[in-house]
This record gives sequence, C-alpha cells and structure tokens, in this order.
Amino acid sequence: MLILDEFPPKNIKKILDMKVIAVMPAYNAEKTIVQTIQDIPKGVVEEIIVVDDNSRDDTYKVAMQLGLTVYKHEKNKGYGANQKTCYKHALEKGADIVVMIHPDYQYDSRLIPYLVNFIKDGYFDVMLGTRIRTRREALAGGMPLYKYFANRFLTIIENIVTGQNLSEWHTGFRAYTRKVLNTIPWQKNSDDFVFDSQFLFQCVAFGFKIGEIPVPVRYHDKSSSINFFQSIIYGISTLYITVKFLLWRLGIIKTKLFCGRYE
Repeated sequence: MLILDEFPPKNIKKILDMKVIAVMPAYNAEKTIVQTIQDIPKGVVEEIIVVDDNSRDDTYKVAMQLGLTVYKHEKNKGYGANQKTCYKHALEKGADIVVMIHPDYQYDSRLIPYLVNFIKDGYFDVMLGTRIRTRREALAGGMPLYKYFANRFLTIIENIVTGQNLSEWHTGFRAYTRKVLNTIPWQKNSDDFVFDSQFLFQCVAFGFKIGEIPVPVRYHDKSSSINFFQSIIYGISTLYITVKFLLWRLGIIKTKLFCGRYE
C-alpha cells in the first residue's frame, strides 16, 4: 500500500523500480535453504545472493542447483564477515533495498513483502522481523528459555541506552535501504555474531528510522544456532558495545564505529 499526498505521485516510477535483493549468510544450510527459498513470494525480490562461509556440508552445491547467485569463502570467516560479503555484492549489483534472512528456515520468508513495503512506502529505513511478540509464542516456537530471557534483558538495556522501543534487537531477519548501507561504516564491525548489534547501534547513531513486524518462531534441529558458550560471549560483547555507544553519545569517547565511512 502506498501513502500518497498526490495522485499520481511524482516518484511512483522510482518506487516501483526499486531493486530488491535478498542476501543469505549461509553456513551448513543444505537441509534448510530450499524451504527458505521456496517460501519467498514470487516477484518480491529480483535476485537472491547466498554467501557460503566455507560450510562443511553441500550448502554451496545446493544453492547453485537452485540457480541463485552464490559466493563462497575459501575459509570460515565468521557470521559478521559473511554479512559484509553479502552487502558488498548486493550494493555492487545495484540493490535499492537489501533483505537479510538466515537460510536456516527459522524465519518465515513469506513475510519479506511486509518488510519491503514498509520501506518502499517511506515509513522506515530499517525493518526487523521480531520473534518476541509474546513469551508464550516464543517459547512454544522452540526458543530456549535462557535465550529468551537473555534476549529480553539485552533488548531492554539497549532500548534504554538508545531511546528506542524495539521488542528485539537480535533478529536475523532484516531489511535495509541502500542509503543505510552506504552511510554506516559496517565494514569496521566485528566479523563475529556481535556484528548485528553493532549494526543497529550504528543505525541509531546516524538517525535512521527502525520499524519491526512480528514473525513466527521456528526453532528446530536443522536451524543454525550459537551454543551456550557462544551465547555468553555474544552477550558480553553486546553489553560492551552498548556501553561504548553510551560513552560515545555522552561525548566521553570517540569511536570509528559511529563516524562516517570516510572519517
């Protein structure tokens, strides 16, 4: 749905011509990538880019058989590094909107049009698919109890520090405008899982509008997930970047993470 101040709007052709590319940072996703791809509604995305982070299974082979645009790291570089490769290629291919979704079938790719349309209609620069609508739904969908409470704790702290009111900061289902990716210095972020937290703090720092919609939770044996030890490291890293953002906002420290790309 388009919100129009005039009809026909002067930028209607630009809106309709916006190129949408989906990117999938993949690692050992051979058993789930087909389902994830099949659920994407026809005509919503112009191209799907998969970056295989040197999987131990046949993720690369399966993605190639699906006729996708596929790149492969010669060695495992990490989740954040995988996204960096995804965004680099999406921008090179002229994407106006980039949708990032994990190919592990944890997120419902049928909801991609909703994320995209909120951006196309000019409501938001960034859209998130949140798994935390209610505690009952999240746990019924298979989210481990410790992950639920860790997610809630970190999100509350992040909201307080940034002034946002997001229900979840840690989703792997997101959409960004080209302007977002051309503005924030995501290349300076971690190559590990905390990349996602850094990215959202950068979006806040540069004043981009962030929206969200609820998505069903689908935890299953085939879905990729960080283990308990990795979760602890991720939580500590997230708290560290939260404090760093607060100190930066108060003018106590300077950091390249929240400065322009060329500064």
